[in-house]
Amino acid sequence: MGCGSCSTGGCTPGGCKSNGSCLTDGGCSKLDVYDWLADMDLPANFKPFNIVEVRFKGSRKEFYRNVDNIYFEAGELVAVETATGGYDIGHVSLTGELVRMQMKKRRTNEEKIELKIYRKASPTDVEKWKLAKETESVTMHKARTIAIELGLAMKLSDVDYQGDKSKATFYYTAEGRVDFRELIKRLAESFKIRIEMRQIGMRQEASRLGGIGSCGRELCCSTWLTDFKTVSTAAARYQNLSLNTLKLAGQCGKLKCCLNFELDSYMDALKHIPDNADRLKTIRGDARLQKTDIFKKIMWYVYPGEENTWIPLEIARVKEIQEMNRKGEKPEDLKDLAVEIAETKLVIKAFDYENVVGQDSLTRLDEKARKKKKNKPKSKNRNTAETTAPQKNVTKPQATANVDGKTKATPNAETPPKKRFNNRNKNRNKPPQAPPL
Repeated sequence: MGCGSCSTGGCTPGGCKSNGSCLTDGGCSKLDVYDWLADMDLPANFKPFNIVEVRFKGSRKEFYRNVDNIYFEAGELVAVETATGGYDIGHVSLTGELVRMQMKKRRTNEEKIELKIYRKASPTDVEKWKLAKETESVTMHKARTIAIELGLAMKLSDVDYQGDKSKATFYYTAEGRVDFRELIKRLAESFKIRIEMRQIGMRQEASRLGGIGSCGRELCCSTWLTDFKTVSTAAARYQNLSLNTLKLAGQCGKLKCCLNFELDSYMDALKHIPDNADRLKTIRGDARLQKTDIFKKIMWYVYPGEENTWIPLEIARVKEIQEMNRKGEKPEDLKDLAVEIAETKLVIKAFDYENVVGQDSLTRLDEKARKKKKNKPKSKNRNTAETTAPQKNVTKPQATANVDGKTKATPNAETPPKKRFNNRNKNRNKPPQAPPL
């Protein structure tokens, strides 16, 4: 991404024939699909699948029927039919047999697909589509202003213009039901187009807007994740994560979807961890569980009053002690059964890099400052420094008034020493001599 082949900063996908005229939000690689059947030779009498998947703004994908059997490649702009009339512009995201597999995954019946592809987008269609996309930000700002004036408890997150600029779909989020009839009326009067309001969830809003997650990468929901599963705090408890809402919440304000990615591995590992092992009874006393390393299969216990001394035990040992406690038996001390754990020391290596380019060191200014401080003489007393320094400033004579009312300058009691003029000052006072004949 970011190669500049797209006008919005995205890259041109393989086989894209739009010549850099694509305008998909977030780049052409958003929710992209790799066609692993592209290099395979088809049989001679093979009839290609006549349904094409088209991608629109905000990761929205729909299936359309290719009635005229036009050859399309991934990334091409096409004009498609809409259910409400008019036409829309989108990018071809998938063709061939992969469309059939995608429809089976989404449980879509081929017979129910009635919308069709009109043609490949012409330059006129593309220019009209660009003008429609450029007005989306202005429309969004004005729509939010109207919603605030009406006092509606809703948040307008995005607007999507149709390719022929005859319809605009507003996406909003709200906690409850909102009466937006007056809003639709005012928006239709302002923009002279058909208005459709569509409510979405918090996760869908984050998917449409996109962003950078706490991991430093783009949001999963806006790049590849399409199935939003419920995420509960139990997933964080099973993974021994702190229940901090600021760390567990994503950009949408809900729990992060990535909490479910490793949950199955933790659930498989937790099958070997014994239950009800919070306390182990010994002759020395009852030991309490402090920490459990799920994958290393080690549990740490502490005696009361010795909180700084953790005793690591293997899961097999813990199960044996539990069985002994059920029979009424107690081991003498857990330290005799503890497992030895090798201490890991952090070794920091200092690497010396050779300056082959000839660049200056970043600390060169600090070294110069240190040298200047060393060469500068230090004065023991402030008063002595002032007396030894040459007197540059001479005190001005004080003015006193005479009887006649005129002022007369009288010198101070301490007269400054006479100035010693060098030869250069003497030459300045001499008049210029005429050059010799």
